[in-house]
Amino acid sequence: MSLEIPEVVINRLPVYARALATLHASGETVVSSQVLGEALDVTPAQIRKDLSYFGRFGKQGRGYNVPGLLGKLQEILGLDRRWKVCVVGVGRLGQAIVEYGGFGPQGFDILAAFDADEAKVGTCVGEVSIRDISELQAFLEEEHVDIGVVAVPASAAQMVTDELVGAGVKAILNYAPTTATVPSHVVIRHIDPVLEMQSMTFYLKQRDSAALSAEGPIVRAPALGGRRTASG
Repeated sequence: MSLEIPEVVINRLPVYARALATLHASGETVVSSQVLGEALDVTPAQIRKDLSYFGRFGKQGRGYNVPGLLGKLQEILGLDRRWKVCVVGVGRLGQAIVEYGGFGPQGFDILAAFDADEAKVGTCVGEVSIRDISELQAFLEEEHVDIGVVAVPASAAQMVTDELVGAGVKAILNYAPTTATVPSHVVIRHIDPVLEMQSMTFYLKQRDSAALSAEGPIVRAPALGGRRTASG
């Protein structure tokens, strides 16, 4: 598409698709932007504006055709095909990612996992085999992996990312607690729960401050030992 689409709009599309999939599974065939917005805490106007980047959907007063719009969003997002995924790093986080059953039904096939720990090599997490990290390059080139998931310690994240990029991987999901850099033609997303919590505490602090302001000034009891003199 020649029209530049804001990233925030693209990030909302999977949310719309998931809501539509839920409606479709429950037998709903039509939904209005009002109902969809209430379910997602998004204004109807925002939904209509987001969708307008990709064409005209629905009719005023009649709403959106649920299976039709769902299919179109899946096509836009590339969810109408299968994607090859590999995971690098099979610690607790990496293992949880491999074991998570939500990827397959959405079109993401985790083909293999890699780790430097010899004790883990040769074992399986679910149906996914764990391979030695030394085999990563050859595997990537043979399987033409689309997405690499990085779940290694921060000290190894850039090295692993570089290896993924060097083997032709065009999209990386980075769970390492550091920011890895990639060339402009590679898409990378950083997922750090600690950073997310730290951003949440900002809002919690703001809320607490607002609550204190609403309560008025705090009156403290005088210090023990009587009134302070001018000399302190």
